[in-house]
Amino acid sequence: MSNPRRAVPRTDRLLAEPKLQEASAVLGPTLVKDAVHVAQQRVRDGALDPDDVLAAVVESLPTTATSLRTVLNATGVVVHTNLGRAPLSRAAVQALALAAGNTDVELDLDTGSRGPRGAGAIDALLAAVPEADGAHVVNNGAAALALLATAYAGREVVVARGELVEIGDGFRIPELLTAAGLVLREVGTTNRVRLEDYTDAVGDDTAFVLKVHPSNFVVSGFTSSVPVEALAGLAVPLVVDIGSGLLGPHRRLPDEPDATTVLRRGADLVTASGDKLLGGPQCGIMLGRADLVHRLRRHPVARAFRVDKLTLAALEATLRGPLPPVHRALDSDVGDLRRRAEDIARRLDAMGTAAQPVESTAAVGGGGAPGVDLASAAVALPVSLAEALRRGDPAVMGRVERDRLLLDLIAIDPDDDATLLQAVHAATSPAR
Repeated sequence: MSNPRRAVPRTDRLLAEPKLQEASAVLGPTLVKDAVHVAQQRVRDGALDPDDVLAAVVESLPTTATSLRTVLNATGVVVHTNLGRAPLSRAAVQALALAAGNTDVELDLDTGSRGPRGAGAIDALLAAVPEADGAHVVNNGAAALALLATAYAGREVVVARGELVEIGDGFRIPELLTAAGLVLREVGTTNRVRLEDYTDAVGDDTAFVLKVHPSNFVVSGFTSSVPVEALAGLAVPLVVDIGSGLLGPHRRLPDEPDATTVLRRGADLVTASGDKLLGGPQCGIMLGRADLVHRLRRHPVARAFRVDKLTLAALEATLRGPLPPVHRALDSDVGDLRRRAEDIARRLDAMGTAAQPVESTAAVGGGGAPGVDLASAAVALPVSLAEALRRGDPAVMGRVERDRLLLDLIAIDPDDDATLLQAVHAATSPAR
């Protein structure tokens, strides 16, 4: 028998092929070479004809050099943590592309000297929330609290027991604060806290009072809490962590705190996430009194929490540009969603795939507005399609409900309806 290794095309000859040369220029030589080695091994195993190696390599190559894949979010969860939370607006994506090169992120082009870092993003934040005198941006919401705790290390922070929340993946706010050096002074009980609890706890060692919005759960029944305006009368700064990042009120989220209202009611500093209801990149936002913000911004540890130029560019574009996808989803009209679901289902039926438009209930997600139901519409498919859609290109994530796979449209851009339709058709084609 002939040696099968002799039939394997040589690596250097394959890499010299024009198609693979072009691919190397886009993806880099490592990814292309790895694909070549995989195809060569298939020849050795007898699973691939030597004449088909080049075509197999080209077909197996990814479109980009990252392992991340595009996913259409048909789960009905608007801000889905596992899918990267808020998708960026087109304006923010364009800003990312610009910021990927050399920019004037820390340069004053008029004078040629060093300029304030991220001034555009800070100005955009202050324009969006005029009640704030100062603003600062860090890595994420937890980093905002960590910087705050570090700046006041060794002193006490007064916080209600019912607001000592876990923010996800096992991370807990009380542990974050104490790890940074603060001493917790817990007041009230799990379900009830009164103003006198805070008043009795505030003393000479108190750095500030912290009010945390329990954004990912709801406590109901025999409960009480102290509003911001009452806590603002205490003799120490009031810091409010609003969590999900609304900068102003939203009609569909009447119970979700927003930075504008909280500052107007007397908070000295507000912290929030940028990649949830604000609809921007991952970051932590700090808004409030200029002296407090300046102290935090100039703290030595602030450097460790500094965001890069990509985040600053995307945040500014989110604030100054058109409404981001999260707000488009929140503002969507259920009638429009129904019509889209009917159209997609009708087209799928014409292609031979059983599909049905159905009413759906969506959620905000991302730890925001727990218990708030968003009226939506979905396309119901056989549950057996879930895996094929998840493995497709692009991947499609729906949700299984009552033995049906629902593709909820609230977080799907209308411009992506055709892509969704093609993805479902590909998942149901005999070739699979």
